[in-house]
Amino acid sequence: MPRVRMKPGYRLAGSVLAALVFAVAVPTASTLADDYDDDGKAPKFRVVPDWPKPLPNNWLVGQVGGIAVDRHDNIWIIQRPRTLTSDEAGATGQEAYICTDGSEAVNDLCPDGNPPTVAVDTYGNPRPAGPLSECCYPAPSVMQFDKKGNLLQAWGGPEGAPASWNWPEPNCLVADGCEWPAGEHGIYVDHNDNVYIAGNGNGTGTRSGGFNDRGWDGQVLKFAADGTFLLEIGAAGTTGADSDDTSGGMNGTPQLWRPADMEVDPETNELYIADGYGNHRVVVVDADTGKYRRHWGAYGQNPVDDTPAGPYSDDRDAGIIPANFRNPVHCVRIAKDGLLYVCDRVNDRIQVFDKYVVGQPCLNPTGAEGVCGFVREKFIRADTLGPGSVWDLDTSADKRQSCLHNVDGTNQHVDSLHRGSLDIVATFGRNGRNAGQFHWVHNLAVDSDGNLYTAEVDTGKRAQKFARKGSKGCKAGDRW
Repeated sequence: MPRVRMKPGYRLAGSVLAALVFAVAVPTASTLADDYDDDGKAPKFRVVPDWPKPLPNNWLVGQVGGIAVDRHDNIWIIQRPRTLTSDEAGATGQEAYICTDGSEAVNDLCPDGNPPTVAVDTYGNPRPAGPLSECCYPAPSVMQFDKKGNLLQAWGGPEGAPASWNWPEPNCLVADGCEWPAGEHGIYVDHNDNVYIAGNGNGTGTRSGGFNDRGWDGQVLKFAADGTFLLEIGAAGTTGADSDDTSGGMNGTPQLWRPADMEVDPETNELYIADGYGNHRVVVVDADTGKYRRHWGAYGQNPVDDTPAGPYSDDRDAGIIPANFRNPVHCVRIAKDGLLYVCDRVNDRIQVFDKYVVGQPCLNPTGAEGVCGFVREKFIRADTLGPGSVWDLDTSADKRQSCLHNVDGTNQHVDSLHRGSLDIVATFGRNGRNAGQFHWVHNLAVDSDGNLYTAEVDTGKRAQKFARKGSKGCKAGDRW
């Protein structure tokens, strides 16, 4: 059984527990980012409805699984071309034929010698008579924009895109030691303009499932800014949680399991990986070689307990503070003062660590602050069930980085938390399709002017820009 940590007074019904123990003063979320005046407590944001600009080549993006801002204030997204529906990718034509047993015809013949029965496009959509419409084609997976929304370059994605899509040549080949993920998830651009992406999907060996049969993603890929492949950390085909594995990946790198996101510390050139949808840890490697440095789980514990947990609602209703990270461990963010923030998404909480201490072998079964590099935690809307309330974090653009911005993809909010107290001082957003509203808001990033960019998955399938108004930082709260 997983360890649990109890505190006096926590044996209450779930809704009462959340209200008495985890409640914070949360402003009512506004429908749009600019529905309230600047009160000086936090940045305010106005949606920019024409960002990004229309894409060339009849391209259309699918679910946007990650967004990042580089040191030049260019904005990068990673999107999932295979998530476009058949009619969204209506311009795609016949590329293969599928037999009645589901296999792909070879030389126009099925294994039983009969002719194939179903014509499909590159991703397996039925195309018995050719394209459905004039638009659209799936866009490449990695796309770079400037602050005005102009597309600067696009590359990456699974192999097999026909010439009609106007994709660049494939830059991730298995022969080169690069396995493109079955489910694109997370992107980061470091201080040397290297681009990192992760994957949390499952390669099924089918056209719609990634063209490979290696199973679950377990890799982070590193590229130069122009898309040149540099490094793979981990490998596809992981079959189970092993958060204490330090050397099972390609060329001796740690074996990941469905990693979610990552960030490079420019002070040390170390890559911190939120690992993730399968494992229950943060793992740190050398950003140039991928070699293991250290890892930890909830409360800084190392080794990590991978015991599967039941539903978060069971802990909530029993008054139990979860002893371990739940999947997914969805983000890791480093502030300039050395504090490090982890998204424990389904547990509705942020855990804070001292990057100079955390990661060494250490036990902290009671979750004590100041032990194992664990600093503190904060629950955000602790009554939230489903996919949780802490999806991605980024710091504000002021010198002190006084805000910590959070996206809550269940309640469809963007929060500004004072980084000292972790109290929510401003919130905007709601579920909806209009500009400034969200559906499964998944990631965010902030540029040097304090403008905020968001990415949406599920059927949201878009990125949005919110121009900052007023202060760059947060002024309420006093704990640091």
